[in-house]
Amino acid sequence: RPGFPADMTPEEGALMGAHMAYWAGLAASGAAIVVGPVADPAGLWGLAVIEVEDEREARDILAGDPVTAAGSGFKYELHS
Repeated sequence: RPGFPADMTPEEGALMGAHMAYWAGLAASGAAIVVGPVADPAGLWGLAVIEVEDEREARDILAGDPVTAAGSGFKYELHS
């Protein structure tokens, strides 16, 4: 949403903290090449470039993201 993260709820804040820790771990392991926020005028969103063997591994990584696993309305797109 356009106001995010300025209008983030406490629950969203906790999820985002877990989300950032998850991706920091993937970056430290080398699975995530680059990760970070994108300051789009339409609203903040994130970008991650990952190195994996196949699409299933990519989907497993995305499914393991605390934000995705929480089913709280955040979404992702996978591009290869």
